[in-house]
Amino acid sequence: MDHGPSTEWKKEKSEAFKSRLGLIMIAVYVPVYMVFIMISVLSPKSLGMDIGSLNLAITYGFGLIVLAIVQALIYNYICSKREKQDAEEATEGVPE
Repeated sequence: MDHGPSTEWKKEKSEAFKSRLGLIMIAVYVPVYMVFIMISVLSPKSLGMDIGSLNLAITYGFGLIVLAIVQALIYNYICSKREKQDAEEATEGVPE
């Protein structure tokens, strides 16, 4: 017995925009992460350098986590705004 789909899936109009935005954000994050990896490989002792009450490794690591969270929030905000804009444009031509 085929009951069919439980919901109607529509074409995602902002898919290309979201993909491009995601790639831009990855292009921002990867170099920052690569610097951390390069420091770890080339000068591991420098990660033990104190920055306030924490060492560089902990500070940089938390910074990477915070950067990822901030980027996720920005991505969600921008994509939600775009989806709302697309939905409004789709309903403009529809008579009530």
